[in-house]
Amino acid sequence: MAASPRNGEAAALIQQLLELAGGSPHAEFLQEMIETVLRLAGDRADRGDIKILNAALRELAYAFRIFAPYRGIRKVTIFGSARVNEETPEYRQALAFSHRIARRGWMLITGAGDGIMKAGQGGAGRERSFGVNIRLPFEQQANEFIRSDSKLVTFRYFFTRKLIFMKETDGIALFPGGFGTMDEAFEILTLVQTGKSAPLPIVCLDRPGGDYWSQWDGYVRRVLLDRGLIAPSDVALYRVTDSIQVALDEILTFYRNYHSSRYVGERLVLRLQHVPTGDELAGLNRDFRDILTEGAITASAPLPEEAAESDLAHLPRLVLSFNRRDVGRLRQLIDALNRLPAPSSRESAEPSPPVISGS
Repeated sequence: MAASPRNGEAAALIQQLLELAGGSPHAEFLQEMIETVLRLAGDRADRGDIKILNAALRELAYAFRIFAPYRGIRKVTIFGSARVNEETPEYRQALAFSHRIARRGWMLITGAGDGIMKAGQGGAGRERSFGVNIRLPFEQQANEFIRSDSKLVTFRYFFTRKLIFMKETDGIALFPGGFGTMDEAFEILTLVQTGKSAPLPIVCLDRPGGDYWSQWDGYVRRVLLDRGLIAPSDVALYRVTDSIQVALDEILTFYRNYHSSRYVGERLVLRLQHVPTGDELAGLNRDFRDILTEGAITASAPLPEEAAESDLAHLPRLVLSFNRRDVGRLRQLIDALNRLPAPSSRESAEPSPPVISGS
């Protein structure tokens, strides 16, 4: 924020306040937040607007604090109808899926209500469950598996709740549901397609032999794809199945080699478990040159701008100038990276992997 003599004095007082609060390595952002709040006073902001901002900030700050101790654990978010009962195939499918992925060390995030949400937390168990509830006049009391748990967060606003669903998850499992499930499905796909969310696996899991998601997929292909409203590669962003094993494989295999990603300026950095060999890297450049704005996909050590992320320093990288448009193709690149054999399974006569530079 541009500093005038008047707000320059305020900035000094804010710095003193932050120091009294214990300081922070991110003090510049905290100072900017406080300056934004003070600007509301100068703008004579409406009371209703201030109440929205206040509630949203408090909700998000509390949720960040609840999730913080579990940041190193992979999590999957489950969406689906609150209205299915325990006798339905959909409920049993969600129960079994959640139990099996929790046994692989993952945690579950649901909306904390009944139906699919209850099945998810029942399958995972209380210790491996988060509840992200919403205050509604009906249908949305927390289920018994997460009620009164410290990992239950209740939101007033859908937009803050949705932000937490996406921010804290590493995968999405969509089960049959109503308007809410459709809203969540299309919002997730929109965030991933537009690059507003990091790449992640999205699986649409139906009851055995069910047609809920296959009919939805048919609409996406017949109407959205055939009319040119989405790109052909966009259908690679999700997987439709009625098999729990296929759903598990879709989510778990996504992180077989791929670990995470971030942008450093205009460059996309893909963090991996193991770097491709020279021949494999050449193949990737041949097959995915259409998504590059310039140069090539190159192997790299952590970039200088990543120095603060010391817990990820051991991971090799691929760096590319991604066009930020063809996210479906980026997903296909990640799939190709995950199909590469691990170093221990390669033939001893195979050429050595390329040297990883620091650039």
